[in-house]
Amino acid sequence: MKKNKDAFGERLLAQYKDKRLTLEIVERDDGLMDPSHYAEKYFSTYPSWTAKEKHALKLVKGRVLDVGCGAGRHVLYLQSKGFDVTGIDNSPGAVKVCKLRGVKKVKLLPIEEVGTLRPNSFDTVLFMGNNFGLFGSAKKAREILKTLSKVTSSGARMIAENRNPYLTDNPLHLAYHKFNRSRGRMSGQNRLRLRFQTIIGDWFDYLFISPKEMETILKGTGWKMTKIFDKDKEVYIAVIEKKKSR
Repeated sequence: MKKNKDAFGERLLAQYKDKRLTLEIVERDDGLMDPSHYAEKYFSTYPSWTAKEKHALKLVKGRVLDVGCGAGRHVLYLQSKGFDVTGIDNSPGAVKVCKLRGVKKVKLLPIEEVGTLRPNSFDTVLFMGNNFGLFGSAKKAREILKTLSKVTSSGARMIAENRNPYLTDNPLHLAYHKFNRSRGRMSGQNRLRLRFQTIIGDWFDYLFISPKEMETILKGTGWKMTKIFDKDKEVYIAVIEKKKSR
């Protein structure tokens, strides 16, 4: 029998079933254990979202792909506004929760497999909830961004949220940045795994970068940053446009 490692999805299912706030532990590879109550955010609705999140979603156009859709909050909102939205997530539990909540189109699909989607299928790609971090590394980001060029239309855009790791004074995080650089990794390249109750997920990389680092990663991928919300804040949202071929 295959061991269940879907800590993220099981937590979402637990939250969906009894509506009580559930606790997840985020473990980092330096030994840091961080209890997270973020599940409440996954089920939040439009009125409670940040101003920059609301402004950014006004820029959504056409057919939408929500990468790392979680419990489907953005998909459900855009569905209600008449958009054709597809959510993807690598968590079976998250996909199940999306379906239970009324998401019309959702696929069990990791970011590494976006190339299996049909060419020219989307006009907007969402990476909300800091999900630009799902790329994991600069190298992997460049590879997948080029793939996303193939499954999106001419003039497509991405709306990407991320966290600037350098805007912290937490000594634990600053020490981790130094630890990362000592082993040839980006300062904000986190190695994490999730725990929920007795379930322990697999290790994965999650990338936090500055707006400047994001611009560097985008070079040569066919995408360019054209707008940014809260550039000088810890959490920011970038609007990234697909370069039109000559």
